[in-house]
Formats: sequence, C-alpha cells, structure tokens
Amino acid sequence: MEQQTPRNTTVRVRIALDVICVHSYLGYTRFTRVAERLRAEGRHLTVEFLPFELAPGAGTEGEPLLPVLERVFGAEAVQQTLRFARQLAAEGLELHYERAVATGTFEAHRLIARAARQGLAEPMVERLFRAHFTDGLHIGDPATLTRLAEEIGLTPDSPGAAPAQKAAETDRLRAELDRVRRLGVTGVPVFFMDGVRPLTGSQSEEALSAALRKAARTGSGF
Repeated sequence: MEQQTPRNTTVRVRIALDVICVHSYLGYTRFTRVAERLRAEGRHLTVEFLPFELAPGAGTEGEPLLPVLERVFGAEAVQQTLRFARQLAAEGLELHYERAVATGTFEAHRLIARAARQGLAEPMVERLFRAHFTDGLHIGDPATLTRLAEEIGLTPDSPGAAPAQKAAETDRLRAELDRVRRLGVTGVPVFFMDGVRPLTGSQSEEALSAALRKAARTGSGF
C-alpha cells in the first residue's frame, strides 16, 4: 500500500534544462503530467528552472537545424534525430525538425527568469519548447521572444529600461549558468527535489512520481 503524504507539504523542485534540448522537452513534459496529477490531489509543488546552455556562447543568427547537425555530427546523427522524433509522437510530442532553427538560448533563459518573477515560468518554458520543436520558430530572435511572452500574458519591461538594468540581468544570468555547472550539471535535464538524489535524463513518469512522493514524505529543504 502506498504511504500517504501530508497534503500541506510543499515540494520544491528545481529543473536544469535547455529549451533546445529534446531530452529536456521530453523530461519536462513527463514531469508536468505527474505534477498535474499531484496538484489535483491537493499537493503543493513549486518549480524553479535552472539555466543550462547546450551550446554556450552560440550565436542567434538562426540556421536550419538539420544541416547544422549534419555538419557537426554527421549524417547518421540526423537520421537518429528523425527516428527519435517519430518515437516521441507516441508521447504526444509533435517534433518538426525539418523546420527547427539552431540558435543560442541565452536570451530565452533571460525570458524564463523574467517569467519566473511574474509567476509564469512553467507556461513560458512549455511555450518555448513548443515554439522551437513544433512551430519552427527562432527562439533566439528578440521579436519572437517578445511575441511568445505576450502570448502567455507576461508583463513587458518598462519602455526604455535602463541599459544598466539589462547589464545587471546579463551578469546575474551568467553567474547562474556558472553556478549550475558548478553543481555538477553537465547534461540536461536534471531534476532536484527535497531529500531525493538528483534524477538525470528524461525520466519515466513513474520514476518522477515516486521521487516527488518521496520528497513530500521527507519534507526537507535543499
């Protein structure tokens, strides 16, 4: 029999991910399904996103993704990617690599941080994943990011925000990226939960559910 956990326990979850990482997308999608079920039971979860760049310092000019994969990793990598996309259709993920855009994600992570300050990080992350993998949008493009932020109801920055403010945000994000790597994160996704060993990779819904319920029973902080 499953051990009952206090319904008023708040479980803090931190997820290291990148929004151009398909394993992050799969892992986060599975996590959201589990989180939705637990919240429906009256459990309390808080989710924080830790930034990670698959390609640190990559430009945001935007190139078709598949030719970039072939150039960097070879033709077989492209075929493996397409096969994986077909497999994930069974998970409900609609991946259109033929129109995906390769780009750096520093500005996307900046947007996630802004969304977090407004309590909208979870829908922002989901929208960025879907924009990249399904819609073929260039999520390194400032105009695209602005449009996506508007879609989820994010309040825009005040017009003419001081350059010093943006510079400070940039410094904070770079420091956070460095801190996440110092935590030992070398690949994503990684799920950190109260009192539970970190889970790495696109874990199954069963594994995520068991970890969340254990964290609720433990009830300890980070």
